Amino acid sequence: MAKEKKETKEKKIKSSGKGERFADMSATAVIINEEEIEKELQQAVPETTRTTKESRVRGKKYQKAKKMVDPTKTYSLKDALELLKKISFGQFNGTVETHLVVLEKGLSGNVNLPHFVGKARRIVIFNESLVPEIKAGKINFDVLLALPADMPKILVLAKVLGPKGLMPNPKNGTLVSNPEKAMSNFSASALHFQTEKDFPLIHAAIGKLNQPTEELVVNFEALVKAINPKNIKKIIIKSTMSPAIKVSLA
Repeated sequence: MAKEKKETKEKKIKSSGKGERFADMSATAVIINEEEIEKELQQAVPETTRTTKESRVRGKKYQKAKKMVDPTKTYSLKDALELLKKISFGQFNGTVETHLVVLEKGLSGNVNLPHFVGKARRIVIFNESLVPEIKAGKINFDVLLALPADMPKILVLAKVLGPKGLMPNPKNGTLVSNPEKAMSNFSASALHFQTEKDFPLIHAAIGKLNQPTEELVVNFEALVKAINPKNIKKIIIKSTMSPAIKVSLA
């Protein structure tokens, strides 16, 4: 009985909230406000695969900010970023988020953002001396790089590395022929992007609100170039505390 109550409580916790969830985009965490991108999402995927959430009543600050955004307009990048700084109503230095609707699922890659410094990550290259430590649960790294030839030795560690998302994988660039060269892809300014598991959507952070607009433009352009403009259908930017703004690909 006590177990059933615990499970019920856990389910309630998982389903609570305000339609928001977090996506760890390596450099920082991006708050994905599903209500903000719902209209774009519904056009990107079939209606039968995604349900529309009921709109909730927003606060006065949000409503005031939203009135400053023309929902029928697609803004130039510079205009969108400058407007974003005006309408962001948080009492802290918020993150500038980019939400992209792309042509297909499965897109992923790495990009170095010239003017963005995220959390420093501990990067190691696999060697046999790490095996006993990993088996003992001692994980002193955030990224594990390895050669394809090392995989038979690493597979025995899958129960430890797998749940932590640390298994080397060619899709995210951690299983490579030249690990030393690949280390630069996981620096503090490096960003790993990928579509959601079930939908052609990419969410990424490109900087902070207090950065010069020019720096945010350079970061944005680096991300778009890495994804390839031909793969992108729509782009929205927003901050941690702001409405969404449509951005032109031109």
